[in-house]
Amino acid sequence: MVRKKITPIKEELQRTKEDLADLEMYIEDFSSFLPLAVCTLNPLEIIIDINQAFQDLTSYSLTEIIGESLERIFLEKKEAKSLLNKTREKRMVRTEELTLISKEEKKIPVRVFVSVRIDEKGNFIGYFLTLADITEVKKFQEKTEEKVKRRTKELEGSRMALMNMLEDVEESRKALTNVLEDVDEARKRAEEERDKTKAIITNFADGLVVLEKGNRISLINAEGERLLNVKTKEIENKTLSDLSNPPAIKKIAELIRKTKDEGLFRKELSFKKPAERVLEITSISLASREEAVIILHDITREKLIEKMKTEFVSLAAHQLRTPLSAIKWTLKMLLEGDLGKITDEQQDFIQKTYNSNERMISLINDLLDVTRIEEGRYLYKPALTQLENIVQFVVNSLKEEIKRKRIKFEFKKPKEKLPKVKVDVEKIRLVINNLLDNAIRYTPTGGKVTISLKHGKEKVEFSIKDTGVGVPEDQKNRVFAKFFRGANVMRMATEGTGLGLFIAKNIIEAHGGKIWFESTEEKGTTFYFTLPVKKEFAEFLKEF
Repeated sequence: MVRKKITPIKEELQRTKEDLADLEMYIEDFSSFLPLAVCTLNPLEIIIDINQAFQDLTSYSLTEIIGESLERIFLEKKEAKSLLNKTREKRMVRTEELTLISKEEKKIPVRVFVSVRIDEKGNFIGYFLTLADITEVKKFQEKTEEKVKRRTKELEGSRMALMNMLEDVEESRKALTNVLEDVDEARKRAEEERDKTKAIITNFADGLVVLEKGNRISLINAEGERLLNVKTKEIENKTLSDLSNPPAIKKIAELIRKTKDEGLFRKELSFKKPAERVLEITSISLASREEAVIILHDITREKLIEKMKTEFVSLAAHQLRTPLSAIKWTLKMLLEGDLGKITDEQQDFIQKTYNSNERMISLINDLLDVTRIEEGRYLYKPALTQLENIVQFVVNSLKEEIKRKRIKFEFKKPKEKLPKVKVDVEKIRLVINNLLDNAIRYTPTGGKVTISLKHGKEKVEFSIKDTGVGVPEDQKNRVFAKFFRGANVMRMATEGTGLGLFIAKNIIEAHGGKIWFESTEEKGTTFYFTLPVKKEFAEFLKEF
């Protein structure tokens, strides 16, 4: 039984010896492979092992150096001794530059690294010594020092010249000091302005978002956070395209992408979440710095009031139209003698009443058109047609008025056939009627009115030019506003609602077109509008 127990122990011991032998062989191979000279010392500072790099550096063979004191190979023996003692005391890796004496008495500058050897119980058992040949480094240092000395000598020759320049430099320094004081003052003022600007932005009543290059958000004020339902830390330093939430940011990003070439634009956006809100988005592009400022103005309350007003006007207009229609037909029956014969004086009074009633009905119809425009339900019957035919129809309906005022009228038809446009014929007639009626009404007797049509690849253009009173310069920006009438035309005629051009503008824009004008007071006005002829316009009209 004793033999059975001993045998496994011997086997384990044998395996351990083999492992140790393998480990020693590995360490020996690794040590030989190292490019740095390494030697091992016992506690008495006697060399007990070296690697191949050590032999190459010192020219000593293994048998020649093993058992020798470390002091044999160093010129600075005391310094070498002190280095070992310090390493042992601190138990830390120490390093120092010493001079190695090779077998051939050659002096080699080396950097010495020393670390202590300890056993598994923490007992001190000697040192590891690593030597790095710094001969080339020293040569480089010597060359560098020589160059420095030579350069120093050259610089010394320049010193006197520099001394002569110092007086000029001193004067320049004083001048520069004065400039710096001014710059410092300017910097303080700039900082004050920056702080003021930041305070204004922070406390601005509207939301502000500042975009850097690439539409990266650099700043958003408190009102902007509230309107967009975001926190600064969630979106700061992120690009608009990186943000998909909240939906408000996504909508703004899409709007900016579509209008990136406009520089300055103002659009309205509606949001359902977190609460129903309408924002007026104004973007100001700072082209020189590739930055932009987005202003978010909350017009939810104004839109609500506008909606209530529109609903009220619509209701009132519908309620008024019924009795006015009844009055119209009653007056017409009186004028036509269906209710008995009337005198000439009665005929005159009733005719004036009938005309006034017609103007009221026209006003009611205009108000209803405005409410339909504001509710986005104004185009009913879009169809492909020739714009020339619509123009001719309107011209024919106003021929008598043209003759009455002896207007020199000209309709310049294109030589080539115009491409068809998809429009609501009734609404385009109304636009042309408003423009031609204004031209006739505000052009003096004997004046001239010219209508022209032309086309390009993607649009048809209509223009009407008159020699009338024109639009005052300070009122041009209000021409297409609701209820606007120029001060000069109000002196000429008191009739008119001021809604015709507002309605015309909305009809043209609803068709995807554009309307504008050119005018000089007392010389005349030219109104233009364009309509698209692209096939894609059919899809656009589906929205109405």
